[in-house]
Amino acid sequence: MAEKVPISEEKKQFILDKLNPMLEDLVAEAIMKMPPDPVPFMLDWLEAKRVQRQDTLLDPEEKERLKIENEGLKDNLAKVKSEMQETAKLVSKEEKDEEEEEEDDADDEPPPDWLKSEASAGKMRNSVSAEAYGEWNTKKAFVAPVIPKSEAQKERLKTCLSKSFLFSNLEEHDMNIVIGAMKEVRIEGQKRVINQGDNGDFLFVIETGSLDCKLSVNGVEKVVKTCEPGDVFGELALLYNCPRAASVESRGDSVLWQLDRDTFNNIVKEAAQKKRDRYDAFLAQVPLLASMDKYERSQLADALKVEDFVDGAAICKEGEVGNKFYIVEEGVLTAEKVGKAVMSYGSGDFFGELALIHNQPRAATITAKGQARLLSIDSRTFNRLLNVSDLLERSAKYNA
Repeated sequence: MAEKVPISEEKKQFILDKLNPMLEDLVAEAIMKMPPDPVPFMLDWLEAKRVQRQDTLLDPEEKERLKIENEGLKDNLAKVKSEMQETAKLVSKEEKDEEEEEEDDADDEPPPDWLKSEASAGKMRNSVSAEAYGEWNTKKAFVAPVIPKSEAQKERLKTCLSKSFLFSNLEEHDMNIVIGAMKEVRIEGQKRVINQGDNGDFLFVIETGSLDCKLSVNGVEKVVKTCEPGDVFGELALLYNCPRAASVESRGDSVLWQLDRDTFNNIVKEAAQKKRDRYDAFLAQVPLLASMDKYERSQLADALKVEDFVDGAAICKEGEVGNKFYIVEEGVLTAEKVGKAVMSYGSGDFFGELALIHNQPRAATITAKGQARLLSIDSRTFNRLLNVSDLLERSAKYNA
């Protein structure tokens, strides 16, 4: 019979202080879960404990940085897997291969004519190879920059982005990547931030302050829009890979958040472009807005707010003052006058356009029949973005 080797007091203490508490937790967890094969379960449990212990050793800023990086890497991995699956399909199907090539060609199309006419007579920004033929390679290699921020800065930025058309509907992990990549820029009064015709590699979101967008026509600059907190400017150069379409100048001290081209292209661009194009198509159907050019409609499209209504909800009531214009994106609505149904609205229909100009009482009560999603814009925002008198004059000529 083998002789027992005595255990030193130091080792006994190690067992009592270190091993026993951990083993007790492990055994309790294993009994609760009763895994068919305990070995992999115990290994996974120990690995989770190791990661948890390592996490407690990191300071809050380092933990947040690693969290954002991990979320970005997970997202990129999912995109790469998706692209690999698409590639496998394309190899086996020539027709889909041709369609993919057409889509890639479309990604590199020059900006639309309306944008080229608004930009000064500069040449298109020279494409680098990753941008020129699709986001494929860019997405695989992309890792967003992480600019350190205090918790207060992050909260301010998140509040600011929630007001913006481009960013308000981002998923949480995408929002975290964008927040991590943005840089705070403080501008003193009456300073030119971007110049019409320049190349642009950044867009800006306004946290505080007001800035004027100016277009140069025949050598004379004209203020076409005033940007306020929550507004975005400089995005057209990134969306269409073209020179700056307008100059932007601060009216007073401002706080801006700057986002780089690569992060925008990989996280925001595709969804933003689809939304803008879709909402622009709705606006183009409105007689009052038919005389607007594409640039003006794109700015108005960015200001649209999404509103959801449940079955039976009243969007507006007969006799009340109207101060909003609505477009039906999804669902069915009915209009009633003195309790009698007079018409219905479906996707693409609109109402309340006169409220953008006159605070006229509502002529009917409009109610949702089932779930409905509407796009809205208030008269103050519309008047801020556009010269109403000029629009009415153009509209009269357009319909003459």
